Amino acid sequence: MPVVTLLSDFGTADGFAAAMKGVILGIAPDVQLVDATHDIVPGDVEGAAWALSQYWALYAPGTVHLAVVDPGVGSARRAIAVVADDRYVVAPDNGLVTRVLQAATSWRCVEVAEPVYMRPQPSSTFHGRDVFAPAAAHLASGLAFERLGPPVEQPCLLSIDPPPRGEDEVEGRVVHVDRFGNLITDIPGEWVESSWLFEVGGRHVGNLRRTYSDVGVGEAAVVIGSAGTVEISMRDGSAAKEYGVARGDPVKARR
Repeated sequence: MPVVTLLSDFGTADGFAAAMKGVILGIAPDVQLVDATHDIVPGDVEGAAWALSQYWALYAPGTVHLAVVDPGVGSARRAIAVVADDRYVVAPDNGLVTRVLQAATSWRCVEVAEPVYMRPQPSSTFHGRDVFAPAAAHLASGLAFERLGPPVEQPCLLSIDPPPRGEDEVEGRVVHVDRFGNLITDIPGEWVESSWLFEVGGRHVGNLRRTYSDVGVGEAAVVIGSAGTVEISMRDGSAAKEYGVARGDPVKARR
């Protein structure tokens, strides 16, 4: 059974996510739909790119990932489809696929441009329903990837570079704050050792621990998180609130 996952900033109150599902099931009635998330902050392309990076490769080859966070809807930005390591991503060409392309061993990209694979007279405000959902459904039904439109050699990418690294110091940044207030950084776990000390929000938060429970309630726990990077947490609390830190803020690691 073909699988289509859905990521958006639509929420669930207005019927927008359901509209995309209706279009997909109308074209591919046997598809299995998986809601990844519809709780991306409205217009937060970087946040969507991070969320997509957490799951896209865990699904079987042939899976179609539909990702719609599209503040430029109706503008000149392209609609694209990517095949990366035998998984498909259908998304606006605004950088949402950046982390997928960085992680993939190989990828190709096309513009979603053939009207026959869209709904008639697409709305200028709802390409998720009228452009992206039909493309995802047709791919799930076995449409050859190249039939969606012409190749795209250079899709739009976000500026996501590795953190500066010295022999005894790394200057990273917070790339995601999860719902628990954990600060997920871009510092790879293999770059640091247990004796290194960490600083965030101008405050020292100690050295690496193995689990959240290695510290007392209300204390900071610096761990290697499930994303494989350094994560700064607070036992039974929110590190983001405690340290007044948000995505993009610096995190320092020193021997």
